[in-house]
Amino acid sequence: MAEAFSIEPKSTALLAMDFQAGIVEGYASDRENLLNRTAGLLGAARRAKISIVYIVVGFRPGYAEVSPRNLSFSAIRQSGRFLPGDPATAIHPAVAPVEGDIVVTKHRVSAFAGTDLEMILRAKGIDHLILMGIATSGVVLSTTRHAADADYRITIVRDCCADRDEEVHRVLLDKVFVRQAAIVTAADVLGALPN
Repeated sequence: MAEAFSIEPKSTALLAMDFQAGIVEGYASDRENLLNRTAGLLGAARRAKISIVYIVVGFRPGYAEVSPRNLSFSAIRQSGRFLPGDPATAIHPAVAPVEGDIVVTKHRVSAFAGTDLEMILRAKGIDHLILMGIATSGVVLSTTRHAADADYRITIVRDCCADRDEEVHRVLLDKVFVRQAAIVTAADVLGALPN
């Protein structure tokens, strides 16, 4: 971390993005450590009274949200994944929500595209987003870009993000995201939380 940062719990939200069983299995190479760090950070954030927002991908039966022009999501439609009741769609039990956490379902890569996330953040007076998720080149990238354009203060927890391609993960965190976000570790966030 280049410089110390502070966290004001009342105006901060921790976004746990796409930590769904099927995505964790498909994209996270060091699953156990990733899930342990993420669970620890979620617990500490809850104790500090930081808003926890889970972002999940999901679709209606029949995939009404999926255009045939969208290559990524057309492939999902063909696979039959991310429908209600699909076990792979459930948030991984190691980092599952608790009462009071918010779950936002998205139908695109970004946590913002077509969801009520921005409304929820405005209603809660949130201006600082702490992002963690899978994949770094997917939801983390798309959400960071939107959040930066919407003038949120952004912190990305590098060791609570994962991607199939380690080089893409590294380049995004070390060269791309640093222009729009503070890049920190889970330990850095824990150290910045109020006691």
